[in-house]
Amino acid sequence: MQQSRVDRQPAYVLHTQPYRETSLLVEVLTRDYGRFTLVARGARRPRSDLRGLLLPFQPLQLAWFGKGELRTLHTADWRGGVPQFAGARLVTGFYLNELVLRLAARDDPSPALFKLYDRAVRSLVDHALTATVLRRFELALLEELGYAPALTQDHLAQAIAPQARYLCRFGAAPELTDGEQAPRGAANVSGATLVALAAADFEQPQTRREARLLLRLLLDELLGPEPLASRELLTTLYALSD
Repeated sequence: MQQSRVDRQPAYVLHTQPYRETSLLVEVLTRDYGRFTLVARGARRPRSDLRGLLLPFQPLQLAWFGKGELRTLHTADWRGGVPQFAGARLVTGFYLNELVLRLAARDDPSPALFKLYDRAVRSLVDHALTATVLRRFELALLEELGYAPALTQDHLAQAIAPQARYLCRFGAAPELTDGEQAPRGAANVSGATLVALAAADFEQPQTRREARLLLRLLLDELLGPEPLASRELLTTLYALSD
């Protein structure tokens, strides 16, 4: 979906980098036009109106013009409601951005993805367990991309038993297992966790802990061998809280 001029489009900045002497390349996620790159001309000049606006995790309203891979930013307005992140919330936000940058296709309109991202950013403002925000986003992102794990039936089409344990693999339904070990390429998860995930219930510490293992396994299949820059720090931050 491309037009020569777009006004008043809700958006978030995912990443910026210097471009030429005074400009920025701005990777954005928009509600109706998906993810793409804008040129913010003169945004690095000291007196530019854009200088303090093109920040990550801030709800914006953008106007731009042009077609093709590189469009030109015209105006940016702050929609408000989200303070600047710091500490664990900042690292969590960068992780969200990396996932979207790596997994969301360019120029693929997805209002549902934008809504998921917007909800996650706003949840980080006042949610005590930032790891829970991550797990919710990861699961919803997999569903939006068409790679949702099977959570209600095993590979024999039997209902998941909360008291049992299952081996979960990418692209396959869970299989019953007698032990707690998992071979390479699988996650050993309790039936109770699968049932909780199906209900988007992350209240129990075991659910959050096992969900992290399962969702990481599934996401790694999509991400490929290149690691996420923010994941190592996130693992350290959340190892004890999960």
